[in-house]
Amino acid sequence: MSGRAARERWAVAAVFAVHGTVLGTFTSRLPWIADHLRLGAGQLGLALSMISVGVLLATPLAGRFVQRFGGRTSTMVTLAAWCAALALPALAPNVVVFGALLFVFGMTSGTADMAMNAQGIEVEKRLGKSLMSGLHGSWSVGVLVAAFAGSLFARARVDARVHFAVIAAGLLVAGLVAAARFSGPPTAVDRPGQERVPWFTLPTGRVLLIGLVGFCAVFPEVAAHDWSAIFMRRVLGADEATAALATSVFALTMTGGRLSGDLVVRRLGVGRTVRICGLLGATGALLVVIANTQLLAMAGFMLIGAGVSVVVPLSFAAAGHATANPAVGVAGVATVSYGAGLAAPSVIGAVAAATSLRVSFVVVAVLAGLVAAAAGLLDRRPEPAEADSGPWR
Repeated sequence: MSGRAARERWAVAAVFAVHGTVLGTFTSRLPWIADHLRLGAGQLGLALSMISVGVLLATPLAGRFVQRFGGRTSTMVTLAAWCAALALPALAPNVVVFGALLFVFGMTSGTADMAMNAQGIEVEKRLGKSLMSGLHGSWSVGVLVAAFAGSLFARARVDARVHFAVIAAGLLVAGLVAAARFSGPPTAVDRPGQERVPWFTLPTGRVLLIGLVGFCAVFPEVAAHDWSAIFMRRVLGADEATAALATSVFALTMTGGRLSGDLVVRRLGVGRTVRICGLLGATGALLVVIANTQLLAMAGFMLIGAGVSVVVPLSFAAAGHATANPAVGVAGVATVSYGAGLAAPSVIGAVAAATSLRVSFVVVAVLAGLVAAAAGLLDRRPEPAEADSGPWR
């Protein structure tokens, strides 16, 4: 490993961490925003779904943007926009403006995510070794650190508008400094003769089934990210600082799972690892449903974090083996999996509005249980003829 490539690897990891820190900062202060705007569960869920709408609409445009301007420039521009967007949601005067600002928030998130992943793939190719799991672990570390910091800001009763503005400014500088160290070929998708990523991948067959497993894992992740602090605050009466801590412990176990996931898979195999993760996630969700103390709810969110930690990366890997063109398989699984980011906020909010926030986590338990039941899909390697047929057979 050359010294230059090693330094760029850490620069890309820093960019991933900055991206995660923005999201963790936002989610840690959701109780403040919800209380400030007097939002009910249904209103909050609908508004949060606008983040995913923005992500899904921005991703195709972001791919072309990265292809045109290259990894370094596109990452610097889009990461700067993502950091700046952090300051917006807390400024909303009502739920309509809040939803519109979250749409912008989601668009900047999606474009920055596309750019930094493209650069991560380039570095991985130059080094000739797998890096993406560790890079996504860096993202989780960013979420974790931001969630703990959010708890401290909340305990100090710092206005979220001030909190977001200060953190956004610091992350903007850190992100630009890190992205400026990127080098090498601009992207992984503009080389002569290489297949272009399609605007929209609609998978079928085995790839669709793998994508549905990913969907069942992303849904609990988004639900816990968005609703853990709200649950602690509104269901169990926790103060704002303790409520923000729920996001922290969830992020902690998810981060630990991602950083140790490769070792676990080597020892237990993919299928057994995914099955255990699904059972952990389902158990955690059921603990949240029955929790009558803050400690029990915290334990539930920790188990959900461990349960969802490695399923999506393993889903992407399985899709890469399931098709003749790994990029097409991964794109198909991503299309289905990330749809959970759009579904989870509105489904949880709607169920909570119709029944209670406790009952809404039954949905999380069911989906995590489906992950455990379908774990074999990620373990089985297809026969050559099956793989060659591709995701549109």
